[in-house]
Amino acid sequence: MPIKKVMVIGAGQMGAGIAQVTAQAGFEVLLNDMNEAALEKGMNNMNKLLTRAAEKERITENEKEQTLGRLTASSALEDAKDCDLVIEAIVENMEVKTKVFRELDEIAPAHAILATNTSSLPITEIAAATNRPEQVIGMHFMNPVPVMKLVEVIRGIQTSDETYEAIAGMTEDLNKTSVEVADFPGFAANRILMPMINEAIYTVYEGVASPEDIDTVMKLGMNHPMGPLTLADFIGLDTCLYIMEVLYEGFGDSKYRPCPLLRKYVKAGWLGKKSGRGFYEYN
Repeated sequence: MPIKKVMVIGAGQMGAGIAQVTAQAGFEVLLNDMNEAALEKGMNNMNKLLTRAAEKERITENEKEQTLGRLTASSALEDAKDCDLVIEAIVENMEVKTKVFRELDEIAPAHAILATNTSSLPITEIAAATNRPEQVIGMHFMNPVPVMKLVEVIRGIQTSDETYEAIAGMTEDLNKTSVEVADFPGFAANRILMPMINEAIYTVYEGVASPEDIDTVMKLGMNHPMGPLTLADFIGLDTCLYIMEVLYEGFGDSKYRPCPLLRKYVKAGWLGKKSGRGFYEYN
């Protein structure tokens, strides 16, 4: 059955971004969040981003209005009852995610695909919480969603070929490029990225170089658009630590051990840009 109506759960930066690009691609979209304030903020942010895009003539005023017309706010999970696809984009916590997926399994129609935007948690375990594990898949969007072209499509051990093909095809409809990834800790993107960030933090911890110089090395020496420590601040140091812990626990390999300085910064509340301080200070 073709995908026409989509619910995105979680009205934060990632969820709102996913909802926006999905609506722009012509799908009917419900943006769902139990927190009414977060839901209102997410809807307002999409309106602002689309207005800015229209002002800069990246989209027409008519395209903006059509996109907004396809977006609906939802505060009840029961609204998934007639959706063809549900994309979950909530907190990176297995207990919370599996609870939502169990509820969705009861609410969503039998044909519906249930997807998760998790950046590191096992799809296989999330799928096992449902009675339709063959219809559960990972869709890991990159941040910021409206700008970044990549989506990791992650197959759990139970995911069917039909489910994968439907999601890979839909990703193209969103004007994104999908890569097929197996269900291993950190998938592909974060398994490569996070150890690099962690090693950059170790070089600060061991006094090899300053954060500014480490970032300069990677930008001018390796042609990276952003240094790893600036990127870590942008992602959130608490998120970096969480993903490193998932890698360390999942593989049991000391090369994934989170740097003690990363733990110290997180304990201090220095989480990066969102808290005003990480490896750099933000006013």
